[in-house]
Amino acid sequence: VQLQASGGGLVQAGGSLRLSCAASGFNFNTYIMGWYRRVPGNQRELVASIASSGRTNYADFVKGRFTVSRDNAKDTVDLQMSSLRPEDTAVYYCNAHRSGIWPGNGYWGQGTQVTVSS
Repeated sequence: VQLQASGGGLVQAGGSLRLSCAASGFNFNTYIMGWYRRVPGNQRELVASIASSGRTNYADFVKGRFTVSRDNAKDTVDLQMSSLRPEDTAVYYCNAHRSGIWPGNGYWGQGTQVTVSS
């Protein structure tokens, strides 16, 4: 199983970034895909998730700014981030888990650093 995340980087506040995650080694269409983030010293937190049906779930702190999408034909999940804030600075992780399973027990990518400068 592999979850290969890409697209992180340095951006100024108010800017945009697009993260991508390419999945392989499991039946992508049967998994909920999500993006989580971790700020040093804090626990990993949900940013957004998307079921195979396309139903989405967002953390309150990104609603209206971030959009999660998936391509079930290409086994990819993206996170379009707009109106970025310095507090969005974190390592972002791609996650895959089955419905009813705690995400922490799913698959994780290696993380990609997002840094937002003020």
